[in-house]
Amino acid sequence: MSESTPQEITNMPFEAALAELERIVQKLESGDVALEESISIYERGAALRAHCETKLKDAQAKVEKIMLGEDGKISTAPADLDAR
Repeated sequence: MSESTPQEITNMPFEAALAELERIVQKLESGDVALEESISIYERGAALRAHCETKLKDAQAKVEKIMLGEDGKISTAPADLDAR
């Protein structure tokens, strides 16, 4: 997370950040926002997106660590969080 990321975003749970990001996208897509406000909320949305990406990468690393100890042997296997 960059030094310019507001502390409130840095401390925000993933689900809350994603929900706010979704609201921002909807607001921007509606086209009912003044230019200055659009710029401001776009910047906040970018910070929220970066925060969510960091949280997902952290979760992926934790899943990989869990896989290391699962069979009692040292092994690595990447978690595929994109698979559905």
